[in-house]
Amino acid sequence: MSEQDTRNEPAAAAAGSNGQAAVETAPSESANLPEDLAGAYRRLLAEKQDLYDRLLRKQAELDNFRKRTEREKEEFSKHATADLIRSLLPALDSFERALKHRDPKIPQEYYKGIELIHRDVLDILVRAGLDPLDTKGKLFDPHLHQAVESVESDKHRDQEIVEELQRGYKLRHRLLRPAVVKVAVAPKSATDGQAEGHAKKSRASEGAEQG
Repeated sequence: MSEQDTRNEPAAAAAGSNGQAAVETAPSESANLPEDLAGAYRRLLAEKQDLYDRLLRKQAELDNFRKRTEREKEEFSKHATADLIRSLLPALDSFERALKHRDPKIPQEYYKGIELIHRDVLDILVRAGLDPLDTKGKLFDPHLHQAVESVESDKHRDQEIVEELQRGYKLRHRLLRPAVVKVAVAPKSATDGQAEGHAKKSRASEGAEQG
């Protein structure tokens, strides 16, 4: 045997061993695959869909939680604002009473200062959503007004507001405080006359029908 053949024997032996190892490894890798490959694929798809559905539910829950938190925060802010404005209404009432019943002995500059303060405070509250109720010439509405006195008058409509004793307010289109008012009622003589007139018309119409 030549020296060259001797040198090639280890390489051939190594090549033979690598080939044998490759042959032995191939069956072991294929042995790891499931026998029901189609069934395993379907299970994998089902698991993927289940995880995706869970993700969607968690995202929906997180979105609902964020919306609920924002809504609760907004409601808390509204209630806090309403409580603060309601606590300031007596101060507005005091300003209006002072301006309505002026003492001639007090200098007019004093009342001008009160008017400025009253207007500034009212403007701030209006920007916060406060809306004073207008009662002048309006008919009594139990949803907006609180009647504490009624006066007979033939110069006003029946149930017309003749005087505002305390101003009412809305806050963001919701009633914050009703207006305290005096209401006109028709005189009894006029009411009796109207009732008698209706009775006469009724008797006349009944007679015409019988005739």
